[in-house]
Amino acid sequence: QVQLVESGGGLVQAGGSLRLSCAPSGTIFGINGMGWYRQAPGKQRELVAGITLGGRTNYADSVKGRFTISRDKTKNTLSRQMNSLKPEDTAVYYCAADSYGRVYWGQGTQVTVSS
Repeated sequence: QVQLVESGGGLVQAGGSLRLSCAPSGTIFGINGMGWYRQAPGKQRELVAGITLGGRTNYADSVKGRFTISRDKTKNTLSRQMNSLKPEDTAVYYCAADSYGRVYWGQGTQVTVSS
């Protein structure tokens, strides 16, 4: 079964930067919206940033001005640059893609920001 595969997580000090990437393990036709979600311990999964097929982006208020989402429509890959990281950004980050109403998820990548 085709899945999304994330990479680029890790440990970083507060104020540092990380770049996350996501790519499908196989072919997924008709991807529309893509996005990054995160889930911190004891909290619900939340949308961090999303991007439509046309390139329109939206961000959670907590990351506006610090995170930038981008995609390569030809390769169906998704990236996110995270700057000025804060300890509260610590979470497992998931990539998601919508194709004809079906949502594909990645396995998640851990991002830990130390103070």
